[in-house]
Amino acid sequence: MSRLTHVTSGPFAPPSAARELTVVSADGARLHAEVHGPEGAPAVVLAHGWTCSTAFWAAQIRDLAVDHRVIAYDQRGHGRSAAPDGVEGYSTTALADDLEAVLAATLEPGERAVLAGHSMGGMTIMAASTRPGFREHAAAVLLCSTGSSRLVAESLVVPMRAGWLRTRITRSILGAKAPLGPVTPMARKILKYATMGAGSSPERVDVCARIVHGCPRVVRYRWSHVLDELELDAGVLELTVPTAVVAGTADRMTPVTLARRIASMLPDSLGLTELPGLGHMTPVEAPEAITAGIRDLVESYVRVDESQSQVQGLEGSSA
Repeated sequence: MSRLTHVTSGPFAPPSAARELTVVSADGARLHAEVHGPEGAPAVVLAHGWTCSTAFWAAQIRDLAVDHRVIAYDQRGHGRSAAPDGVEGYSTTALADDLEAVLAATLEPGERAVLAGHSMGGMTIMAASTRPGFREHAAAVLLCSTGSSRLVAESLVVPMRAGWLRTRITRSILGAKAPLGPVTPMARKILKYATMGAGSSPERVDVCARIVHGCPRVVRYRWSHVLDELELDAGVLELTVPTAVVAGTADRMTPVTLARRIASMLPDSLGLTELPGLGHMTPVEAPEAITAGIRDLVESYVRVDESQSQVQGLEGSSA
């Protein structure tokens, strides 16, 4: 497991959690979860993407935790969550199981929250859309830079005409077993080309590179096969809560065409926001835009239990 030492200062340094806990999923997988912000505040749950960790959401956590209860967790095998022992632990079913377990462990029965997922985190939400635990707790959803199917075929990482050859080369690159190695100037250049917009600052490229390079090689490789075979269109059609979609127009990993397709399929679509010139790493490339989108959903769809607030107020006045 990688440790969260990617960045130690500034707005993209992982903030200290108010509470940390270990969540046990359906198959016994142990997941690292964090709770930030004041108890009783409106809840937000953040699910990161492939090769990332809770550190990826540092900017959103710092902003939202002022007046929200922010829950973030490491996907299995990422960050401080244990990696499955065998290939059977890598599947969209497992992702849905994990999300349900996190919701049950961190939210009160019937408590509703805004769920935001980036890339594989968005796929996690799609995979969980029919689950009872998801439907109990999800008030609204934000999908960032994600897709529901045809990820490898539609990827623009390889600058070639679409077709079988491009798909084959893309599959070999994304599913490579080789370790990424240290974060060098060349590694930053490659990562920026593949995952970020041309205007991304060196600081933000470095943040993403350190997080991605912290993902264990075997975990990266095994999840790449799940993404290669992804088929979650049915999950999109079952995602019945209000859902907003955000994508960068220069995203090579999950091109904006995939986001447009999701937005057109959603039963309760709040529309697609296209961020000009941005790549795949939208929460780091445009943290203010992603945070604002989450805040808007909370204000529109999450209501803190007023009766509970009144009871707490009476208890405080009689103390």
